[in-house]
Amino acid sequence: MKKHLFFLGLFILISGSILAQDINDEITLIQAEFGMGKRQLVEAYMDLPGSSASTFWKVYQEYEADRQLLARERIVIINDYLENLDSMGEDEADDLAKRSLKNDVALSKLHQSYFKKFKKATSAKDAAKFLQIDIYIHNTIRNQMQQELPFIEEN
Repeated sequence: MKKHLFFLGLFILISGSILAQDINDEITLIQAEFGMGKRQLVEAYMDLPGSSASTFWKVYQEYEADRQLLARERIVIINDYLENLDSMGEDEADDLAKRSLKNDVALSKLHQSYFKKFKKATSAKDAAKFLQIDIYIHNTIRNQMQQELPFIEEN
């Protein structure tokens, strides 16, 4: 499983480095590919019985739609960071840091909100299991991305 997540993260990194003029088209493409791979990982990990699987996947689709909005915002923040890295001043650094922190908080609130929905649709254990794999996937990708991003004034 870790091998699959590494390659998924690597795909995101590679895709992120070839952002075209229209970043929204690239983000849509990245999210579509990521969404399919992520769903397969979640499906294999969750291994839900038929009785709770259908309700779980309904909540999952809602969750992914909301999460993708936050992920899109995160990619835009990273793109803005890379575009402004060479000329970053105090105001740009302040804005990027605040946007990044706000995005992190929003993701935590999303997890909190959907934990309740997953628990209602399945069980507390299954909801916790989903939360565990989802956070693992996103932390793995973030860690890989962080390793690739240059530090401010390091270039």
